[in-house]
Amino acid sequence: MKIIAINGSPRKKGNTATLLSKALDGAASQGAETKLVQLYDLTFKGCISCFSCKLKGGKSYGKCAYRDELSPLLEEIQDADALILGSPIYFDEVTGSMRSFLERLLFPVHTYTTDIRTLAKKEIAVGYIYTMNETEERYVELGYPRILKFVEDYLVKFYGSCETLGVYDTYQFPDYTKYVNNRFDGEEKARVLKEQFPLDCEKAYDLGKRLIQKTLIL
Repeated sequence: MKIIAINGSPRKKGNTATLLSKALDGAASQGAETKLVQLYDLTFKGCISCFSCKLKGGKSYGKCAYRDELSPLLEEIQDADALILGSPIYFDEVTGSMRSFLERLLFPVHTYTTDIRTLAKKEIAVGYIYTMNETEERYVELGYPRILKFVEDYLVKFYGSCETLGVYDTYQFPDYTKYVNNRFDGEEKARVLKEQFPLDCEKAYDLGKRLIQKTLIL
């Protein structure tokens, strides 16, 4: 069994990366081979709308034809048993790099037919971790669940499942006094980091375990 985690944050040791690492630890506890990919280390583009993945009889039918540093990863994912994505929320959405990655991951297996649901080689257990500066209450008020659900639904449609974990009110700055900011209380953020974030890490660990356990019944 193999699980691949994709860090869509530019911070390699930030909140998102930490949670993904915990999820991989949970997967490893079930005997899985694990891999963490730093998306910002790769030079790549989003979908270029060439439609080679939809061409009748084309050699790239159902696969992304564009070649760049993302291409080997996309191929590796199709053979994996589980996939876990992680991204902070920037301006009401996942990061631009994660969004571009999702275009390349999802559009090639998306069909324009009514009789075939997906061109993915097999079902993959998928997890998605979101981190954000907002509280859970503001997350709901701002409509984030509705915005993010579109991609979650596509992951379910194309790969069979998608389990999400939201991590809220995260700690952004190493020292809040050094930044222009009167909206967020650095001391309260530090309290959340100390008391809540370890619980979120436990949830991520359990998510990784469940994803691998799910692959056993796929």
